[in-house]
Formats: sequence, structure tokens, C-alpha cells
Amino acid sequence: MASIPVDRSPDSTLALLREGYRFISDRCDRYGTDIFQTRLLLQPTICLRGRAAAALFYDAERFRRAGGLPKRAQRTLTGVGAVQSLDGPAHRDRKAMLMSIMTPSAVRQLGRLFDDEWRARLPVWEQAGVVVLHDEVARMLMRAVCAWAGVPLATADVARRTADMNALIDSAAAVGPRHWRGRLARRRAQRWAADVVRRARSGALPAPEGSALRVIAGHRDERGAPLPRRIAAVELLNVLRPTVAVARFVVFAALALHDHPRWRERVREDGEAVACFVQEVRRYYPFFPAAAARVRRSFDWQGYHFPKGRRVLLDLYGTDHHAALWPEPERFRPERFAGRPGDAYALVPQGGGDHLTGHRCPGEQLTIELLTRAVANLTTATSYEVPPQDLALDLSRMPTLPPSGFLMANVRRTA
Repeated sequence: MASIPVDRSPDSTLALLREGYRFISDRCDRYGTDIFQTRLLLQPTICLRGRAAAALFYDAERFRRAGGLPKRAQRTLTGVGAVQSLDGPAHRDRKAMLMSIMTPSAVRQLGRLFDDEWRARLPVWEQAGVVVLHDEVARMLMRAVCAWAGVPLATADVARRTADMNALIDSAAAVGPRHWRGRLARRRAQRWAADVVRRARSGALPAPEGSALRVIAGHRDERGAPLPRRIAAVELLNVLRPTVAVARFVVFAALALHDHPRWRERVREDGEAVACFVQEVRRYYPFFPAAAARVRRSFDWQGYHFPKGRRVLLDLYGTDHHAALWPEPERFRPERFAGRPGDAYALVPQGGGDHLTGHRCPGEQLTIELLTRAVANLTTATSYEVPPQDLALDLSRMPTLPPSGFLMANVRRTA
């Protein structure tokens, strides 16, 4: 039996916070392997990257999600008791509930609402002088997803509700003030969502048929019981928050168009080029760094032993930049996706595995739809200049964005 290489630091939590997205891959490269063991938050942790590792990680017979994600991330990013922490029948039931919301027609409807929001903001941008793209798109997505989900959102509340969603996204891998801002945002957002669920259940707030609010508020679990209001609020936020997070991908798409201007013309004229461009944005740029699980029962894999209960991290960013999967992984090359068949374990920016029953993000198709429309709006509906600014991505910060949020100047409507 081979021994898993061990990172000898007594605890690597500070190193993870210091090195960010490259923490796992740098050590894999150092040890000449796609697996090593370390201690994170004082717990032994096995770290993995690559396609074979992803296929292993999403084997529900070998891994469970309960206890995988640290509580500090559950108390900010996902919410305690969310679908991401469930296993077995409870997970399949909750995942089916969420997937029933994400029908192709519903995804297109949200895309159209996003387009409407973009067009409505263009006259404002024309008068603004300089626009911070991330902040603008996050608010647009918040308005669009609330309208789509059947959640009332007053104009006066858009900024603070969006700020709370951004705080949840920004705090999961943070310590200090960023983390505590996320904890406070979680409390505010969950109280708000729970009240929306309460009003929907009482009939005081009519929810459209098929809307996220209607489905979640009315759902009965695998035992026939309605979701507790707190859990229903958690899952409602797990529809709203990830949609707002797509603003980060939109910024990355704008950054790619700026750094690789030849693609601006290509995506204007070629639908296949748009699809390739969107997938390369998702592969190349840093989104969520890793996924966590625990070993369900002891087993051996490729000569390595995985003891029961051991925490395991799958390096999502490192898998999307693995040289064995992606030739020249540090180059932005959308053409690599031309004719490439889909692979549930190679491209994993939002997790891998099966969409319908596994732990792959249920909103992945929604992300692709919104990002595709954003690329169209950036290249065909909008003209703008990119003023001097700091567009560097700090990979030690999780999640990361350009410090400027991507500034656009002299914005104008086109066709």
C-alpha cells in the first residue's frame, strides 16, 4: 500500500489562506502527485486534483457531504442544513426540488429578465461617466432573480439585499472582518427569506406557479413533511445567492474580452464561438476553489488508503488547470472547446458529477445562460472604453475579483 505524501506543516490553514487557489496544486506539483495529506483547521485532510480524483470524489458510495463543509462556510455561504450538506434520499429529494425549478424554459425566462435589466440600465450608464461592472451586474441579477423566483424586492431594498448576497459569497473562505460581515449578512438574509416563505405559505404573498418561491415553500420532503421554514429560507437563498455570484463570471468575461480583443468580433458573429468562449471563461478564471466531503467508509484507491471519516478536498481550480486535461492550461484559449465532448469530471468550476441526482451545482445551466447573454450584451448591445485601472487577479484571495470591479467609461447603447 502506497503512503499518501504528507505536507509536514503542523497545520496548513494559514498557508491555505495565504496561497489561496494555488495551495493544493502547488503542493501536488511539489510532490509529483495529484494527492497529498495535510492538516486544515487542525483536522487531517486529503487533498486531490484531476479528472480521476473528481470521478472518485463524486462517488456517493464512498463519500458523504455531511460534515464535509466546515461550519464557518455553512454559516456564511450555504446556510446550515442546505442541500450541499445532505446525502442519500434526503439529498436526492432536495436536489430534485431544485432541479424542478431549473427547467430549460425557466432558465431562458431568467435570461430574458437579465437582458431587460441590462437594457434598462444602459441610459443610466450613459450618464454616469464611469460604471463599476461588478456592482451594476450584481444588482441587475438580484432584481432579475427575485422577479423570476416570485420574491418581492422593493427598489429601495435592492442595494442592501445585493450587498448581503455579496457578503455571503465573499466570506466563506475568509477570516476576520470579512467572515463576520458574512455571518451578519446570513442572519439578515435568512430572516428576510423566512418571512417571504411565511407569507407565501399563509397566502398573503401569491407566488407564481412553478416559481422558486412557490416550489420551495410548498415542497414536502421524502417523508411527506413540509420543509421547516428556516430550511426553506436557506434553499430560497441558495437560488438567489448563486445567481448574484454570476456577476463575477460576467466581470471575468469582460476581462477576457479586454485582454483578448480578437474574440470580441468572433463572439459577435459565431454562436459556436460564444459557447466556446463562455466555457473557457468558466475554466480559466478562478471561481470557487474547492469542494469538501468526508469518507463514508474506509476504502483503497490507486494504492492509497482513505480512512472512514477523513475530510477530503477536491481542487476545482486545480482540476480546471491540470496540464494532463488542458494543454497550456494557463493560456486563455476558447478554441479548445470546439468539438470537445462534455465531461462531468474535467470541467468542474461549479463542481462535477451528475446534474440530476449528484452534487453538481443545480444552477450550472443558469450560469451558462446568463453568461452567454452577458457576452452578447457586452459585444453587441453596449460600447464602452476601459479606463486605466488595476485588473490583476490576486489568487491568494478567495473568491477573487479585479480590485476595481472592472470600470467601464463612456458607455453607449449600440444596436
